[in-house]
Amino acid sequence: MLLAVDVGNTNTVLGLFDGSRLIDHWRISTVARSTADELGLTFAGLLGDRLDEVTGVSCCSTVPAVLHTVREICAKRFADVPLVIVEPGVKTGVPILFDNPKEVGADRIVNSLAAFTGYGGPAVVVDFGTSTNFDVVSAKGEFIGGVLAPGIEISVDALASRAAQLRKVELARPRTAIAKNTVEALQSGILYGFAGQIDRIVDEILSELGDPPAASVIATGGLASLVIDESRRITVHDPWLTLFGLRLVFEKNV
Repeated sequence: MLLAVDVGNTNTVLGLFDGSRLIDHWRISTVARSTADELGLTFAGLLGDRLDEVTGVSCCSTVPAVLHTVREICAKRFADVPLVIVEPGVKTGVPILFDNPKEVGADRIVNSLAAFTGYGGPAVVVDFGTSTNFDVVSAKGEFIGGVLAPGIEISVDALASRAAQLRKVELARPRTAIAKNTVEALQSGILYGFAGQIDRIVDEILSELGDPPAASVIATGGLASLVIDESRRITVHDPWLTLFGLRLVFEKNV
């Protein structure tokens, strides 16, 4: 079985594949100060009896400190299985048409590969994480650039910390857009504000691509489910897109 590990700034997502089928998945908080022993125990607890059935590990990370920890875990617990970490020199099959390819996060390349493989091109991946990433894939499967915007959760945190009479609220759909209380007023602003942001940015991207009629707009990431029903432009919700991309990268390299 393949263990796929996607280390993000806020959450780390793990998936266990039996062949091409995702049979289990977990989402845990990313703690940069965790030691290899601490994180290794977490992995072991999640995998349980299937720990010894892991025959390969594929990983990408936007947090260098945690990536180093994952390397230590693999050296200790998965020393006899192939390890693929998405970094320079690893084959992805995705041409990177960016001014400085080293600036592109590994997760964005993995998402581009998974999107093109699963849905064809052109495509736009909207990844709802610490930041909201828009990854643009050409009709040939090239990563041609994208957009970075503040994520939903950090925007809410910033508002709560800077406004004396406002506070963090549950990220949920309000009863109406015109709210009658502070909590629902915040929820309305978050939900419809971010849905509008998504649609406007995607409109601009597709316009620059020539408004291709068959373009897919794929939502992924932990907070995607909050706004997908309010977006006019999102066509697909694939919450485990990055994990599937990690499986594809593993197959290309092992």
